[in-house]
Amino acid sequence: MLRSKLASFRNLAASLQCRPPLWGKATTSSRPATTIDLNKNKLERRLGPLVARQRLALEADHERQIIGERINSVIRVGLKLSGLYWRGRTNAARVQVKENDIHFKNLPPAFDGFTLLHMSDFHADMNDGAIRRLEEILPDLSYDICVLTGDYRGATFGKFDDALALLRSVLARTQRPVYGVLGNHDTIRMVPDLEVMGIRMLINECEPIERGGAAIYLAGIDDAHYFHAHDIETATLRIPREAFSVLLSHTPEVYHQATVAGFDLLLSGHTHGGQICLPGSIPITLRAVLPRAVELVQVPLVVHLLRHLVLPCAAADEPATERDAEDQPLDPID
Repeated sequence: MLRSKLASFRNLAASLQCRPPLWGKATTSSRPATTIDLNKNKLERRLGPLVARQRLALEADHERQIIGERINSVIRVGLKLSGLYWRGRTNAARVQVKENDIHFKNLPPAFDGFTLLHMSDFHADMNDGAIRRLEEILPDLSYDICVLTGDYRGATFGKFDDALALLRSVLARTQRPVYGVLGNHDTIRMVPDLEVMGIRMLINECEPIERGGAAIYLAGIDDAHYFHAHDIETATLRIPREAFSVLLSHTPEVYHQATVAGFDLLLSGHTHGGQICLPGSIPITLRAVLPRAVELVQVPLVVHLLRHLVLPCAAADEPATERDAEDQPLDPID
């Protein structure tokens, strides 16, 4: 198992595992002091006092270092003057659904054909066109579960009520159950509201998915790109060794860690299929530490899990070597 960069997160493994979601009254848009205190209390009950305080402290440190946001504002002005900004906004609103069939030898037969709808990087309060397009196409989609891999708001600090209001509209058209994780643009303070909406947030936690007497495991980790609050070890503690498992992570940068931890599938966002692309969707930058060989697939993505039938042969029961595992790394689906 892997070690988290934050030892204190690791030490709280037992208290975090698969806790029930937090349900309660949604907070108001004005966020008065009493509401903020209420949300803090909810977070402490949901995650444990130490974890909640640590995540909030990381966010406070980040908000004191917002020079990156100022640089982004300068870049945005330049793009507007050149006309490329509005072209980019138009492209972002052209949401298309991709489908991907993935075959697994160890997928339980009961899950053959199991379908996941994967959505990510809404940046809802700065992406109104894409949100409206999602509202149009979601009712016609068919899937078993929906997973969300973070970045619900546009900025990396400040208010988030507008983003939540737009996300609420999307979820009204989304089939249940819905599972989610946080991204590097998200504050932990959003968790109570997201769970009120019906999203089972996975904060270094796992959840069994049962079907036809069999089970697979869905795990989710906190942001691994900026806050480094992820803890894969904690997320895997209650997953049986031979069980089929899926990891939700905002960033695919943990792809190697996910492979070593034994996950069969990694679903991620963050790269936007290329933050800036040349014609033909050739990415110039991904804002992530990834090998160029990693396949990038734009979301929304409908993922079909299919059981791969293996014909009997002499080598079929031979265990894979460590070298085999290195030669066939888990591919993140972005």
